[in-house]
Amino acid sequence: MVNGLVQGVGFRPFIYRIAIRHELTGWVQNTNENVKILVTGTSENINQFLISLKEEVPPAAMIEEMIAKEVEPAFFPEFSILGSHNLSDEITEISPDIAVCDDCLEDMGKPGFRLDYAFVNCTNCGPRFTIISDLPYDRSQTTMSSFEMCPDCRREYETVTDRRFHAQPTACNLCGPHYQLYVRDLLISDQIDTITTCISDKIDEGGIVLMKGLGGMHLACDAFNEASVARMRELKDREGKPFAVLFRDIETLEEYAELSEIEKQSLLSWRRPIVLLNKKKKTPSPELAQNLNAGLNLIGVMLPYLPIHHLLFRKLKTQAIVLTSGNFSSEPILIENQVALKDFSPLVDAIVLHNRDIFNRTDDSVVRVIGEKERVFRRSRGYAPAPVRTALNTEGIVAFGAELTNCFCSGKGHKAFLSQHIGDLQNIETALFYESTIARLLKLFRIRPSLLAVDMHPSYVSTRTGSESGDFPLVRVQHHHAHIASCMAENRLDEKVIGIALDGTGYGPDGNIWGSEFLICDLNEFTRELHFEYIPLPGGDLAVEEPWRMAISYLYKVFGREFTEIDIPAIKRMDSEKTGLIIQMIEKKINCPLTSGAGRLFDCVASLLDLVQVASFQAEGPMRLESLVIENCQESYEFTIETALNFDLMIRGIIEDLKQNLENTIIATKFHNTIIQAAWCAAEILRKKQGISKVVLSGGVFQNKYLLEGVINLLEKNKFEVFSHAAIPANDGGIALGQLAVASKRRELKCV
Repeated sequence: MVNGLVQGVGFRPFIYRIAIRHELTGWVQNTNENVKILVTGTSENINQFLISLKEEVPPAAMIEEMIAKEVEPAFFPEFSILGSHNLSDEITEISPDIAVCDDCLEDMGKPGFRLDYAFVNCTNCGPRFTIISDLPYDRSQTTMSSFEMCPDCRREYETVTDRRFHAQPTACNLCGPHYQLYVRDLLISDQIDTITTCISDKIDEGGIVLMKGLGGMHLACDAFNEASVARMRELKDREGKPFAVLFRDIETLEEYAELSEIEKQSLLSWRRPIVLLNKKKKTPSPELAQNLNAGLNLIGVMLPYLPIHHLLFRKLKTQAIVLTSGNFSSEPILIENQVALKDFSPLVDAIVLHNRDIFNRTDDSVVRVIGEKERVFRRSRGYAPAPVRTALNTEGIVAFGAELTNCFCSGKGHKAFLSQHIGDLQNIETALFYESTIARLLKLFRIRPSLLAVDMHPSYVSTRTGSESGDFPLVRVQHHHAHIASCMAENRLDEKVIGIALDGTGYGPDGNIWGSEFLICDLNEFTRELHFEYIPLPGGDLAVEEPWRMAISYLYKVFGREFTEIDIPAIKRMDSEKTGLIIQMIEKKINCPLTSGAGRLFDCVASLLDLVQVASFQAEGPMRLESLVIENCQESYEFTIETALNFDLMIRGIIEDLKQNLENTIIATKFHNTIIQAAWCAAEILRKKQGISKVVLSGGVFQNKYLLEGVINLLEKNKFEVFSHAAIPANDGGIALGQLAVASKRRELKCV
């Protein structure tokens, strides 16, 4: 038997082909647990078959385990593929969706029943997770069940040597799903040539088009047209957050972004994520719209992954389009045709829908290459629902995740199934999507809950959802312990480590807001050894949106009321009346909870450098600070460590540099270098105290490339063994895995 990602990836046809090649008889069969294979033949041929099985596995398949044993001899006249069989509540893995392959693109250009067919696919590509409703992975249990195959498709589907043998979504122009074009709620055409001509014209003329894709709707416009991008921002109520750009091909993309070999591999992989790249300083004309990425030096780019993308670029004059989720601000990506027509018909220039239902909605995934590794920032299309393999018994554990950038996680055996990206749960539509997806995935993975894990924050939607999900034992996991446990689970660690968790916000057991935690912990428990010194958060959550409030908080702490006389632009532009009110709030401790959040220190410095005073999107201040970093500056500021990490000297140093009109690029780099030095110094203190040399890094701040690489390099230079995230997000999208890991360990130790 073969366990792993071996269904929906052309595995059975592959087994059939190599069995025939090696002159074997027998059978291969999908079950809901795995793929079973029985072969008969000479010992030499069977050994060669096993070698081929390991070495020639299909691109999207992944063999986790092969178990071989001899059985009683039996006679089989040929090698065959048996029908799928449902054995138990165990499951095999479900393939993520796979970008259209080159062979299918070639088919799309040939005369015949797949000429220009916008849903072309085969066993090596096409929809998987987005269309499946149950296991085993058969057409009857997907949203393709309503499309009866025509004789030609049926012949391919039943021909073992064909590339579409048992390709469950296989279809063609005669029998499969198709697109329809609507303008102002009126059906215009269902002919793909007319549709692609119309929408390419609309985009080239500066219009906006809504298109139904693989895991939801997308909005598209010309990435070179500032007026179109501005209109897109208004439509989505998205003032500053960068947009992703879909380029025609890799050659065009390379003209606009710096591209390493590893980044190129990510872009061209079958997963086709959005990859964050540095923009080139000199680009050809026309230039990308200036309002595309908020003036940052990073740009999110991707390559076509659907047949319709390729059809569209045949006719588009523009070389790149904005492709962003089809929704309104903070809502989940839209999947329903009628809702799309109702909500977007008055707002866009055309709507392109198709009649294949989306069962599991998925956003585009986002990655960035840091330290020569692909790091997943948003784990969704192309990655979910592939499990995380752990050394823990996760059976029956459901972890509900965090409040922002939510994913939840459920356990089966030694596998942790992290959901696709859900989003921020503060919106009612997203909360409903969250609840319905939990129910769907528990059913799909046949998980019978027996232990629940939630964040300690009592007001999180995720905490309330978990607490109300049945009469099961409940484990409450501190936010930053979960961050570190998530990274430990990803790296299969189960021992005491030094954990460094840097982010913006997390509920602290002392009643304060945590976010810069230096822990000694294992998967069961933690002690908080050090943290950034507490600072008042004037106005609570409002200070997260208005970094100038954090600047005042730090300035008041360091200089007292006299800071208002400091002659730097950011302070001179502060509203004196508002500044006075903030000072009074701090002095009287009115709506000023204490925070140790590293993100708030980044916000403060971004405000002092006059980069951001009111954030137009999450983490804007830290992102703008990172975009200023230069490589040839080794300087840093002073800081102190006693019972906490104190950055008063750094704030004084930044103010002095601003008075001297030192370039923001140098100040921003010195600031980053200071945080890197602080992380190493704190780790060194804990090593001397505890004798531990393994350091685990987690939290959204470690999505900062310069910071993560700098911390890893400095720690490793000083003989630490460092572990960080790659396949799982360092941000709150990975929290649920940590919650699950902690719950598993506590159950093992009989602490629950």
